Amino acid sequence: MHAALTFSAERRNLPPMDAAAMREFWDERSREDAFFFVDDTGRYGAPDLERFWAGGEEIVDDITSMLGVEVAPDDEVVDLGCGVGRLTRVLAARGRQVTAIDVSGAMLARARELNPDLANVEWVHGDGVSLRPLGDASVDALVSWVVFQHIPDPEVTLGYVREIGRVLRPGGWAAFQISDDPAVHQHRGVGERIRRALRALAGRGPKGQSAPEWRGSAVGLQRVSDTAAQAQLTVERVSGERTQFCLVLVRR
Repeated sequence: MHAALTFSAERRNLPPMDAAAMREFWDERSREDAFFFVDDTGRYGAPDLERFWAGGEEIVDDITSMLGVEVAPDDEVVDLGCGVGRLTRVLAARGRQVTAIDVSGAMLARARELNPDLANVEWVHGDGVSLRPLGDASVDALVSWVVFQHIPDPEVTLGYVREIGRVLRPGGWAAFQISDDPAVHQHRGVGERIRRALRALAGRGPKGQSAPEWRGSAVGLQRVSDTAAQAQLTVERVSGERTQFCLVLVRR
C-alpha cells in the first residue's frame, strides 16, 4: 500500500492516517529518547535500563497470564510494533522464530544494536498499514503492546486486525492491546499544552505529545469484534474493556 495512503478519518473528525508521517514521527522520537517513548513511565532522558528490560518480561507474563495463552517452543511469533526490542528478546527466548516489525527504521536500528545476539529474530521495517511481507497463514502467534493506541485512524488498526487474520495459521492466536477509552485521546487543555511545549523546548520534557501520532485514537470493541469475524478470527477473551489498556485475544 502507498505510504501516503489515507483512510476515512476525515469523516469522523479524526486526523487522517499518513504512514510516512507516522514513520517520521517515530524516527524522531527514537533519536530523542527511544527508551522513554517505548515506556513513558520511565524517566525522560535518564532511563533505568535494568528496569526497562525487566519490564518486557513482566509485560509478556502479564499478557499471557491474563489471556490464558503461552508461546510454545516451536512457535513462529510476530512482535508488532517492536520498538527497540523490549518484548522481542522475551519472545525470542520462548519461541522458535520471531519477526519483529516496526514502522520506524530508527527504532529498528536501535533494536539491532541493543539485541545483537538474537539469532532467531528477523527485524522488518513495516509499511505502517499492513503485515507485509509476511505470507498468508505463516505464523503461530502475534503480540502487540501499546502500539495501536498511538495510531490516529481506527481504520488502520482495524486493517491490522484483518492482516492478523491473514497471517495466522489455523489455531494460531494474537494478543494485542487497544484503547477503548476515547477520552484519553482528546487534546489537553491549552495551559497544559503550553507547559509541555515549553519544557520540550528547554530540553526538560518530551516533544511531540500533542501530535496525532502520539495521541492516537480509541477503537471500539464492537468494531474490533466485527472486523475479527470478517477476518475469520474468534475473539476469545477481553481484559480491560472501556480502558486505555484493553487486551484482546483472537484465534484463527
